[in-house]
Amino acid sequence: MSPTPRSLPRRLVHIVALLVVSWVALSCLVVGVLRFVPPWTSAMIMERRIGALLGGESDFTYRRHWVPWAGISPQVGLAMVAGEDQKFPYHHGFDVDAIQDAIDAADEGKRLRGASTISQQVAKNLFLWNGRSFVRKGLEAYYTVLIEALWSKQRILEVYMNTVELGDGVYGVGAASEAFFHITPDRLGVAQASRLAAVLPNPRRFHADAPSAYVQRRAAWIAQQMGQLGGPAYLTRPAPAAGRIR
Repeated sequence: MSPTPRSLPRRLVHIVALLVVSWVALSCLVVGVLRFVPPWTSAMIMERRIGALLGGESDFTYRRHWVPWAGISPQVGLAMVAGEDQKFPYHHGFDVDAIQDAIDAADEGKRLRGASTISQQVAKNLFLWNGRSFVRKGLEAYYTVLIEALWSKQRILEVYMNTVELGDGVYGVGAASEAFFHITPDRLGVAQASRLAAVLPNPRRFHADAPSAYVQRRAAWIAQQMGQLGGPAYLTRPAPAAGRIR
């Protein structure tokens, strides 16, 4: 017996609902697993590799290897927070004040500036593509909420330091410390950590091992901020509104 006109739309709704629920369950499972297992790659790396292939960059190679939290100098995490997201230990994934400032600046016709937190950058780097569409931003917000709910702040920063691009084809502090400074990441000091943070968000234009005048100025500012924040202890200080990094 063929479906009635009413039953067909109902079935379509059920199918769509099932697909949505399945996708949500799968995404929760993946994010939950990555709370304990190092990600073997990221959407950002895959996008870069595909772009290089389509662009005829046959000699493109990338460098990356995972370094656990204990194997990274505490100065690196502090430098990333000082340069990218100083409210990171305290917010729940979104810096509302920075978002409002960016909106106000756009309304005044000023240059559009980013307001992404480290948590949002981890969500984008791991799961999404580059772009400014509402769909991508919506998915970024969704994954940011998941990450903040299922991971500790320490895990978020650990994954960020291991997946962020710090040079052309150089991903994570492990590969960057060896490529640019020829040392292991646990030996990075304030000056080196601040230079790594200073090349963000354009590591293909700026270089930590051959810093331009701009990178040197920004690195000096980041180093100053690191001191004003109180050093690495800032990352473990009890937070009034969110759990401290643990």
